[in-house]
Amino acid sequence: MAARVLLQRRAAPLTAALLVGGIAFSPRVAHAEAPEERHLRSKKPIYDDDFDYIPTPTKASPPTSATATTSTAPPTIQTPETAPVPIPTAVIASGGRTTHTRSPTPTARLAAQIRLGRLFLYRQACTTEDAINAAMARAFSLEHSFTSTIASLAPPRESGEHLMPGLVYVLVAGMAGSIVARNRGVLLRASAPVALGVGAAWAVIPVTMGNVSELLWTYEKRFPAVAEAHVIAREGVEKGVSFVRVHGNLASRKVEEAVTEAREKVEEWVRKGK
Repeated sequence: MAARVLLQRRAAPLTAALLVGGIAFSPRVAHAEAPEERHLRSKKPIYDDDFDYIPTPTKASPPTSATATTSTAPPTIQTPETAPVPIPTAVIASGGRTTHTRSPTPTARLAAQIRLGRLFLYRQACTTEDAINAAMARAFSLEHSFTSTIASLAPPRESGEHLMPGLVYVLVAGMAGSIVARNRGVLLRASAPVALGVGAAWAVIPVTMGNVSELLWTYEKRFPAVAEAHVIAREGVEKGVSFVRVHGNLASRKVEEAVTEAREKVEEWVRKGK
């Protein structure tokens, strides 16, 4: 009796070790049962892509003759109340596999509309930013052009010309012209200050007036009619000035000749008187 108990105590650990070793050294594949399709469809999916692919159920084997003869139950008629609710899916067959794709949900459609709205607002913001940048660039370009033009009118340091006293003289000459022509006609009262001021400017600050005339000529080139009229007027003035200079030289020569003859006659008369 004692030997039997001793053998049972020693055989129990040995048997457990043999069972564990057999399971460890001879593994088998465990197949888990998939949930039924009806159970899957009854639950609400967490993500929209849960039912993008639903495997088609395998076709059941045709009933045997014995089963066909024994089944005498009448076919069930489905009414609109008992018929299952269809799921809006699209069936696509490709490569021997059938995939079911769901129609977009209201959340997906709302997300698409929000995306379109955000893209529209982004495009409008980019367009507005580009327009503002272009306007600022034009403003800076105009400012730079204005400052550079004003700076180009100033005389260089090598000329020794000073603007401040020259501009004061030009202003005084214009005021003197208006005072002189105050009791004259409207045309003379309007033209006399301008003429005297421009004349004083050409006499006092000739380099600055040359820069101003070149700037005005560049603007006049944009209008051919005005440029041609300016050229014609300038040529007429130059011809008039040259004509006046020639006649002035002739008159001065005649005066000098007359004075010389008169002096010679006086000198001769004085010598004869002695």
